[in-house]
Amino acid sequence: MASLNVYSVLVVLFLTCEAVMATKENDQIIKENNCETKMGFPCVLEAFTSIFETGSISNKCCGELFVLGKVCHSALVKRTLENPLFKYVSPATIIAQSIQTWNNCLALIDSPSPSA
Repeated sequence: MASLNVYSVLVVLFLTCEAVMATKENDQIIKENNCETKMGFPCVLEAFTSIFETGSISNKCCGELFVLGKVCHSALVKRTLENPLFKYVSPATIIAQSIQTWNNCLALIDSPSPSA
């Protein structure tokens, strides 16, 4: 029985360390790339709504998201998921919405303008 308790403690420690390392990794990416300064607040809200709720993102904000870059976009979404306020949200669903928002914006940016 003692070995079961030791095993349980080791699993908990491993998972805790892995979560802390992921948090530090995302924070480092965000800091090194100045991710928090690359989008205006209105576009941050639009992107958040598009990913974490049901909403759309404008062409203007897609442009800002593209300038932000995929690395920053992913790190910011992952860091948001680490917030206790989002503990009941499905990470897989949010990651899928994040990828969909990115791909939708990329398609908008890559598509030729109808006025061209």
